Amino acid sequence: MPATRNIWIVKGYEMVAIDGFDHLKIERLAKAVGKPKSSFYFLFIDLENFTKQMIEFHLNQCIQMAKKEANANSIDPELINIIIEHKIDLLFHKQIRIHRNNPSYLELIETTDSIVTIPFLNVWKKDLGIELTEIQMKGMFSLALENFYIQIHSDNLNESWLKNYFANLKTTILNLTSL
Repeated sequence: MPATRNIWIVKGYEMVAIDGFDHLKIERLAKAVGKPKSSFYFLFIDLENFTKQMIEFHLNQCIQMAKKEANANSIDPELINIIIEHKIDLLFHKQIRIHRNNPSYLELIETTDSIVTIPFLNVWKKDLGIELTEIQMKGMFSLALENFYIQIHSDNLNESWLKNYFANLKTTILNLTSL
């Protein structure tokens, strides 16, 4: 991707991650990248095409994150460090999940979840130290994932919050499985 195009996409991606799709305006984006609006129109034609390119960028970011997760051996510190490194990607994904009524966003969620789920589940299962069936793990993961995205925002997605979140999640699951 040419550097000029990439600057726009990365800045737009960050803006959506922090403020949501409703606040993505061409004039505001142009000001943030220090370029005229005409440059945006020359490169992307319109906001719809720009959004498609951000979606492609997001999919690539998810693939990179999944590769890192596949090499992780623990939730703390390895997976937590990966999550912190990909904070903007997770916040962008939260915005995608908020707008999942859009068929292309729902498709993206299904695609990215299929990429990221298996590496994450392998680390999580090891961390829990209990035997659960694949169906049980996927069910727990689905609930935990929804809960995670409901709670995260740019101010709390940090090491301290993540350690607490995963510790509480582990305690809850262990308590449920001991019933």
